[in-house]
Amino acid sequence: MNKTVPNIAHPHPFDPTYGYDLEQLLAVGVPDEPPDFAAFWEQTYALSRSLPLRIEKRKVPCARGDFVLYEVEFDSLGGVRIGGWITLPKSTGDAAPRGGWVVGHGYGGRDEPSFDLPSPAGAAIFFCARGFNRSAHPALPSEAPRHVVHGIENRESYAHRGCVADLWAAATALIELFPGAAENLRYCGTSFGGGIGALALPWDARFHRAYLDIPSFGQHPLRVQMPCVGSGEAVRQRYLRHPEVLDVLAYFDAATAASHIKIPTFVSPALFDPAVPPPGQFAVYNAIPAPKDLYVRTTGHYPSPMEDEEQRELNLRLARWFAE
Repeated sequence: MNKTVPNIAHPHPFDPTYGYDLEQLLAVGVPDEPPDFAAFWEQTYALSRSLPLRIEKRKVPCARGDFVLYEVEFDSLGGVRIGGWITLPKSTGDAAPRGGWVVGHGYGGRDEPSFDLPSPAGAAIFFCARGFNRSAHPALPSEAPRHVVHGIENRESYAHRGCVADLWAAATALIELFPGAAENLRYCGTSFGGGIGALALPWDARFHRAYLDIPSFGQHPLRVQMPCVGSGEAVRQRYLRHPEVLDVLAYFDAATAASHIKIPTFVSPALFDPAVPPPGQFAVYNAIPAPKDLYVRTTGHYPSPMEDEEQRELNLRLARWFAE
């Protein structure tokens, strides 16, 4: 916890620390919560869980000899068809594994699964949020600057509501296909996936532990004041033209949602990040009332001389933490 805000040469016309040091970042608070915030998400969760998924799964060739790989598709909120992959360590055999993973992705989407998750092993679903890659949809943008403002005129139509439902549907699909995953269900998500995870976790009691890496969408009232090179810039520009957008964003604030998280959660925010302003990242961590752990990254969405060393240290911390 002795890291300091880095002095890094960069090409941006703004300061990617936004003038915050670590002490100030750890003091960032939570925005005012709409009175029906919890009710809105509880109702969205109930609606999502009531929908039939029509799951399809097929085994496909896998480049890793120690895993079995499946393609999977299922329905989500609004009838959107969601695609992704499920990886299964061969060491588990054909028996249902004990525990599982739901893995989110960044705002660039994902075109393949990963095989490098913290221990313990288990079936893992790598879903593509609506609009991206295997979940492409003719009515949804696939580019982050358009996706992040799609349907933002009201809370029911905003794309992020559907993306949260996609995460819940992915968990349901994984558990239906591999029931043992429910015994110790874990979530991992980075950037976009970190923010969507914070929005999803409070309302879904099936998850046991979570990891939110450089989480986005925290502290929208601050974010819309901060220029960046990530998806938040499209939101900021929309806010400058239509300030009433904050009324909708209040229901999609990852820090507000994080204040309802009830499970142990590990967060790794960055001190310096030109894409996701650090005050929003730390707001997510600060808000969590449940047991939590913190690893402070030097940079996010930007190269750092310490990047490889920090990632090795973080991987060791996560392996121990998830094994507890």
